[in-house]
Amino acid sequence: MPEVNPEALAFLHTRRSRPAKTLGLPVPDRAALMPLLKAAARTPDHGKLEPWRFIVVEKDAMPRLSALAQARGTALGLDPEQITKGCQQFDQGHLAVAVIEVHKPSAKIPALEQTYSAGAVCLALLNAALAAGWGANWLSGWASHDRAFMTDAFGLGDHERIAGLIHIGTETSAPPERPRPDLSEITTWLSA
Repeated sequence: MPEVNPEALAFLHTRRSRPAKTLGLPVPDRAALMPLLKAAARTPDHGKLEPWRFIVVEKDAMPRLSALAQARGTALGLDPEQITKGCQQFDQGHLAVAVIEVHKPSAKIPALEQTYSAGAVCLALLNAALAAGWGANWLSGWASHDRAFMTDAFGLGDHERIAGLIHIGTETSAPPERPRPDLSEITTWLSA
């Protein structure tokens, strides 16, 4: 029989992201953030390519990112509501970690598997922050998918893109539970 870790299973069964707009101060300092990044870096990584890296966005960088999102939204001709939404995570944010997918050429590891690994890093970082008692939320949005924003905001190369922005802070209000998937509707059993 396998050795069960009931605390870990209980955490996974009850974990809940916290809306980024409800995350306040304090935020983890560098010493508190490093164990969370270490946990996220233990993500499955076929071929040991490490097709991801971290950019920690501290409070002082948020206004610049908001202004860049505003400028890019205007240049793209986006609806003002979309632009506002794209700026809000930076206007309201105190600390975020940009998980950057770094595509690495490989004859063995398809690009899609590298994308999956970067997404897994996002979830691992989110769960590590929650397990450490912080509130956390994984955001993206139109700005995260805009090449010019990625380049201007984070200096990303053509082989890199934002997999997610993990906002971390102190939970100021507990979110209500939300409906979860009906496992009988999404599970198929193959037995022969």
